[in-house]
Amino acid sequence: MGPDGRSGGAERVVGLGTIAREWGRIGITGFGGPPAHILLLRRLCVERRRWLTPEEFEDGIAATNLLPGPASTQLAVLTAWRLRGAPGALVGGVCFVGPGLVLILALAALFLAGDPPLWVLGAAAGAGAAVPAVAVQAATSLVPASLGRIGRTGAARARWAGYALAGAVAAVLTGPWLVLVLIAAGLAEIAVRGGRGDREPGGPGGPGGPGGPGARSGLPLATGPLALGGLGGLGAVAWVAFKVGALSYGGGFVIIPLMRDDAVNRYHWMTDGQFLNAVALGQVTPGPVVHTVAAVGYAAAGLGGGLLAAAVAFAPSFLFVLLGGRHFDRLRADRRVRDFLTGAGPAVTGAIAGSALPLAASLGYGWQWGVLAGALLWLVLARRGVVLALLAAGAAGVLAVAAGLPPA
Repeated sequence: MGPDGRSGGAERVVGLGTIAREWGRIGITGFGGPPAHILLLRRLCVERRRWLTPEEFEDGIAATNLLPGPASTQLAVLTAWRLRGAPGALVGGVCFVGPGLVLILALAALFLAGDPPLWVLGAAAGAGAAVPAVAVQAATSLVPASLGRIGRTGAARARWAGYALAGAVAAVLTGPWLVLVLIAAGLAEIAVRGGRGDREPGGPGGPGGPGGPGARSGLPLATGPLALGGLGGLGAVAWVAFKVGALSYGGGFVIIPLMRDDAVNRYHWMTDGQFLNAVALGQVTPGPVVHTVAAVGYAAAGLGGGLLAAAVAFAPSFLFVLLGGRHFDRLRADRRVRDFLTGAGPAVTGAIAGSALPLAASLGYGWQWGVLAGALLWLVLARRGVVLALLAAGAAGVLAVAAGLPPA
C-alpha cells in the first residue's frame, strides 16, 4: 500500500467520478446485506477492474471485521481509500450509503405517518411479523464461524455454549445492560487463554479465525458518555446512533436488541410494532442494515432526526478508516484482541437469537404468527433470502387486511 493510501495493486489513479459511479451503483443494487455487498465489491475491485489483488481484498475484509460498526460500510470505505486515499474514501463511502438512506427515509415517512393507508398498515404488520425469524437466521449464520474460532475441545465448546446462553438471557432480561454481559464473555476468554500457548487450527488466527472473510464476532465495547443519552431530543438520538456506529461489533443485527430498548422502552419514540417495521425497512432497502437507525431517528424527530442519526452512526466508519487504516495489520495480530472477540462472539450470537423473543412478543394479531412460521421455514430451514421473505410477508399482510383481518 502506497503512502497515499492507495493499493499497490492499482496500476493507475482511479478518478473520483469513477468511484462515485461504481460505489453508487453498489449502493443502489446492494440488496441482501453484507454478503451481497462483499460480493459486489469483490467483483468490482478484484475481478472486473483488477484494482486490488485477491489478497488485498481479503485482508480488507479481515481488518474491517475487527472494527466496531457496520462492516460492509467500512469495507466500501476502505477499498475506496486504497484506490484514492481520503478523497476516495469520502466519495465512495457517501455514494455507497446514500441511496439506501434516501429510500429508507422515504419509506419511514410513509410507514410511520400519523394516518397511513390501510394497505400500508397491512404491509408493515406482515413484514414486521417476519423480523423475529430474520433474527434467528442472523444468529444461526454466525454459529459455524464462531464455533470454529473457539476450538474443537470439549472445554472450548462448553465455554461457547455458556457464552451464547448468557447472551441470549441478557438480550431478553437486561435491556441496555446487555453490554456488560458481552464484555464479560470477552474478558473471560482472555483469562482462560492468557496463560496458554496452544492454539487450535480452527481457533483465533487459524482458518476460522478473524482473518477469515466470515469471521466477524461482536459486542458493544462500552457504555460511553451516558450524559448524551440523558439530554433528550436530538441529544438522545445522537447517543443512540453513536452506540450503533461506534460501540457495536457483530454486524447490523447485533444492534437490534440494544436499539429496541432505547427506541421503545427508554425514550418511547416508537411502539413495538413500529420498531418491527423499522427493522424490516432496514432489511429490504439496499445498503447496510444499520440504515434502521435512520428510521428510528425519523420516528424520534422527523427528517432532521433521521439525517442526524444516519450521520452519527456512519461517521465512525469513515474515521476508523481515515485515521487508522495504516494500523489494521497490527490490530489483527494482537492476540488479546483475538481472544476477546473469540469469547464475545458466542455471546453476541446468543444475544441476536434471544432478541427474537421480545420481537415475537410484540406481535399483536393472530395471523402474524402464521406469517412468522412461514418466515422461519423459509429463512432457517430452507436457508433462502431475507429480502424475498420480507416482501412476501408484507404482501401477506396486505392480503390479510384486504380480507378484513386486523389492523383493518
